[in-house]
Amino acid sequence: MHFFIWQRIHKLIFYLNKKFAIPQFGEGKNLKLMLIPEEKQNGERQTRSIAQWAEEDRPREKLLLKGRNALSDAELIAILISSGNDEESAVDLARRILDASQNNLLELSKLSVNDLKKFRGIGEAKALSIIAALELGKRRQRSSAMEKPVILSSQKAYDYIQASLSDLAHEEFVVLYLNKSLKVITHDTLSRGGLSGTVADVKIILKSAIEKLATYIIVAHNHPSGNLKPSHQDIELTKKLQEACKLVEIILNDHLIIGENSYYSFADHGMM
Repeated sequence: MHFFIWQRIHKLIFYLNKKFAIPQFGEGKNLKLMLIPEEKQNGERQTRSIAQWAEEDRPREKLLLKGRNALSDAELIAILISSGNDEESAVDLARRILDASQNNLLELSKLSVNDLKKFRGIGEAKALSIIAALELGKRRQRSSAMEKPVILSSQKAYDYIQASLSDLAHEEFVVLYLNKSLKVITHDTLSRGGLSGTVADVKIILKSAIEKLATYIIVAHNHPSGNLKPSHQDIELTKKLQEACKLVEIILNDHLIIGENSYYSFADHGMM
């Protein structure tokens, strides 16, 4: 009888281990279960779950029950990373990542894979998931801007271009080409530089504007430092470009310097 009971217990343990865990065998009554992490990949592991939370509070279930707008940024990131570490749930880990980014998704989008991997519980796969999701958000914003708006003010120009320039770690120079109704034809990135500058060639700008049959152009570049004050080079370039545009009957409407959440307009400040 004892052997029969032991055999059934052994089968039960085998079933539980097959479904949830691996066994750690000892002698006689010392046979016990050793639960293992749900995920172990590139140092990523989970021994603490949010499965014990109320169903409406779990990020995935909350999304299904209440919709995407009901979730916080941390909960959305928790869905991306799926698990936390042995001390934090996925939501707790996501909150810590956001705290380190000043609770700002723009700041978070600047982090590299190596930056994210510094958080315990984040390996390469999870870091790439976060970066890819944030990039999709940026591209969605650009897609909305691609509706070819009419640019009647510096604010409209900024709204159109800021998603492309605001969070870059290097300088880029962009040109917006407008038709005679001030509607966007297209835009180009004409040069990329380093942390402190980029080179814009007036001849290339005008050649592109003529090829695209533009009547007006607006140029813009970003300052990764966040300082919106025009440099001497910015002022000189604007003057040269404005004079050159007159020769080919194209009008330079504005030159914008783009920061993270604001901009400087040469036209608004009477420098055109």
